[in-house]
Amino acid sequence: MLTENLTPADIQDFLRRLSTAIELDQVNVDALPPESFSIDYDDNMWRTWRQDHRAFIEKLLSTADAIPPVVLKQMTEIATAYEPAHVGSILQGLFAEVVSGSSAEDLTTATAFFSALTKEMSGQREGAPRQRSAQASILRWLSPTDPLRIAQDPEVGRGPSQVRHLDVARLRRA
Repeated sequence: MLTENLTPADIQDFLRRLSTAIELDQVNVDALPPESFSIDYDDNMWRTWRQDHRAFIEKLLSTADAIPPVVLKQMTEIATAYEPAHVGSILQGLFAEVVSGSSAEDLTTATAFFSALTKEMSGQREGAPRQRSAQASILRWLSPTDPLRIAQDPEVGRGPSQVRHLDVARLRRA
């Protein structure tokens, strides 16, 4: 399937939607009764984790216009060659490394961050060719509900089946 290369606008759209999903996840968590959480749940830690991700995404947004065509082409190839969930898992790991301060590299620009993603994905076994465009595939890299997969942490005490789903149509319009 031939697909148009991703553009800086596509990356900005992805990042904006991700930031909105993280914000809505916090709203969702705030609406849950306290008994929904484990006694070990640290609300401040997870709230900060979400805020720090959103702050980092804002940094990426401010530099997304400068992503060079070669990196956009590599990202297009990744979007069309790999299962979105697999790319999302790698992407989530990169976000966690940067936000936690444990990244050995300086990934504070969109070019550096997404170059690290393409480097990480190189050598990975490709899946079957995607039937979606690269633009549609990147929107599936991270879930619009619980995009940071916080609900899956044992401390949180609520598994995927207990997570209330957000209005995905509303999120997609954001």
